[in-house]
Amino acid sequence: MLNINNNAANIKREILIRIAKLQLEGKLEEGVHYIPREMVPRNSTPMRCCIFHDREIMRLRVIARLGCSVEDYDEEKKLAEFAKEALERQKPTWPMLTVLDEACNACVKTRYMVTNACQACLARPCMMNCPKKAIEIKSGRAHIEEEKCINCGLCLQNCPYHAVIKIPVPCEEACPVGAISKDESGKERIDYHKCIFCGNCMRECPFGAMMDKGQLVDVIKHIMNGKRVVALYAPAVAAQFRAVPGQLESALKKAGFTRTWEVAIGADITADREAVEFEERMEHGHILMTTSCCPAYVRAVKKHVPQLVPCISDTRSPMHYTAELAKKADPDCISVFIGPCLAKRREGLDDEFVDYVLSIEEIGALLIAKGIDIAKEEAAPGTIIPTASGRSFAAAGGVAEAVRIRLKHPEKLRPVVINGLDKAGMKQLALYGKIQSGETPHNETTPNLVEVMSCEGGCIAGPSVITNPKVAAAQLKKYVEDGAANTLKPLQNPQGDE
Repeated sequence: MLNINNNAANIKREILIRIAKLQLEGKLEEGVHYIPREMVPRNSTPMRCCIFHDREIMRLRVIARLGCSVEDYDEEKKLAEFAKEALERQKPTWPMLTVLDEACNACVKTRYMVTNACQACLARPCMMNCPKKAIEIKSGRAHIEEEKCINCGLCLQNCPYHAVIKIPVPCEEACPVGAISKDESGKERIDYHKCIFCGNCMRECPFGAMMDKGQLVDVIKHIMNGKRVVALYAPAVAAQFRAVPGQLESALKKAGFTRTWEVAIGADITADREAVEFEERMEHGHILMTTSCCPAYVRAVKKHVPQLVPCISDTRSPMHYTAELAKKADPDCISVFIGPCLAKRREGLDDEFVDYVLSIEEIGALLIAKGIDIAKEEAAPGTIIPTASGRSFAAAGGVAEAVRIRLKHPEKLRPVVINGLDKAGMKQLALYGKIQSGETPHNETTPNLVEVMSCEGGCIAGPSVITNPKVAAAQLKKYVEDGAANTLKPLQNPQGDE
């Protein structure tokens, strides 16, 4: 997994900060044109052939951050025109991803290569175990005939000197459902009929060619227009900042949001309802039930493991229930979910209570643009405090545990957690699909509740996080311990004022 501390991520965040500052100053249309040349000055060392090519790629990145697609890019169109479109649009546009051809490295096809660490040993396990006899020894080193190679990786596994390496195409390798492939020019393309919007490609591309389309401009526009914009922040957001409960609320209000809702409140509702639903399903003889709060997982099942569709919980996600509370409290408000997830943007398009979805990167950029340091804010927690289990939804295993403690007979629960939807995770889903369809037998040890998190580690490791997942896990634990309620029914006055 690509470390979040990398230059591509830093550039993306710097663009967001510059856009936010310009918009807050009322200078977005006139100032956006200068972002590429300011970020790639004339005396800089080029990443590509020249600084002018670098600036062109930077221009495309700005377009994506403005929330526009670059697939139909017109080089004659000025950045000011894209900014004007962003400021005038009424709602986010489909799809949430856009591919920057100019940034794409057109990586060579995934292959295995023998390095000079090869000793041409007597055992020759690479050659002996190759199922296609694609390896031979030449000039004192093993060589792989690419025409015969089927990329099985047995040579890599068997070399005692680790002399064989795998050269992957990172975005293709990261996609769990095979939604990314090369076109005739060698550039990567996304098949949106297969895509589950897990965001793995966006996170793993070392060239930053896969980008999410921003919605920050839309949200800032409504704030500056005096609209009542409410922030619904996921538990994973609190884990990204070194803050105590209440400081994030204060920071968001200073940034212009009129009210904040902690989405852990909605997580409590989800857990309550899933616990009841699980008991009802088991009483009716169902084999298993899966959680439903991860939209990437739900889409993965509907697109790629249809046998499991009947097992998905009918309960809606924490985002949905929190947005519903927000709209009941103020029907005319602009609801903005804040989280680390690309798939939530897809879910937000279909949710009648969600107007916009911001990434943690975007909210971080807004706070920096306004000079707000969360750690220096006074704590001002809301009147509705979620449970510890609601806040723990952000970590893998948290949903299953939240359901367990709400069951009348928790001893009957046999949970399993699929921690990350990589290719192995998809195979595990397919196995449960066969159990559900009767192709594979089940018994009393078969799991009856399957929690699925698309991101390994849970939402705290989503594709748009800004903090190392291990640090975020520790911060989440502290956040849960510092301020969560112990009761399982925290919602006594969901429409009460803060």
